[in-house]
Amino acid sequence: MPEDELDAMLTRLKLTAIRDQLDTLLEQAARADMTLREVLHLLCAAEVARKDERRIQMGMSIAKFPCVRTLEGFEFEAQPSIDPKLVRELATSRWVANGDTVLLLGPPGVGKTHLAVALGREAILRGYSTLFASATSIVTQLVRAHTEGRLEERLTHLAKPKLLVIDELGYLPFEANAAHLFFQLVSRRYERGATLVTSNRSVAEWGGVFGDAVVATAILDRLLHHSHVVTIRGDSYRLKAKRKSGLVRDTTTIAAAT
Repeated sequence: MPEDELDAMLTRLKLTAIRDQLDTLLEQAARADMTLREVLHLLCAAEVARKDERRIQMGMSIAKFPCVRTLEGFEFEAQPSIDPKLVRELATSRWVANGDTVLLLGPPGVGKTHLAVALGREAILRGYSTLFASATSIVTQLVRAHTEGRLEERLTHLAKPKLLVIDELGYLPFEANAAHLFFQLVSRRYERGATLVTSNRSVAEWGGVFGDAVVATAILDRLLHHSHVVTIRGDSYRLKAKRKSGLVRDTTTIAAAT
């Protein structure tokens, strides 16, 4: 069979990894004296690896993570309040498959966003579509869509990913209408898609965040029904770094001086 004809068929079948690596793979098979079944397995494995690589790259791009963070890069020893076993369990993404909620709660700078991005990346590696956005961005989208008569379209868009990561809930209070719109999003995703929320407020303070205790209760009722809550206690990474550099004095030192 002419080489060009084989290339054309592999291209038509979208077996581009086999097409691009064919000579190298066949040489590898010949050196290992593989059977025809083993050669077929080798070719298919190369194609699957290429498709997985492209799927992951596309998933990471669609997710719109603000930074690259991994679980390997998280300093568990700096945050002893976090159970590494629980985080490793969450990294399996079984909670994503089940449509559960993960709440990462704690003061600013303790690694909530790092963990959120890392767990989102793990979900993508396991084949789950993921979208990352700040709570402020999501509320802004919903309010604008509601004003323009496109709320259903926007809710459908935000409900589509298997995992929605909502970062920094509670840093800014919601207006009453925004809280009701956020409730609609939570209801749309309830028991259908997984949601990860990071917040600097305890759930007991969410009534103040949403400006309506009744709406906050309704939101929490759905988020907490099937949930995993990780409460992080400790100092900010950023403040620790500044204390080491001498840019910020340790609070205990300041207290002693006064």
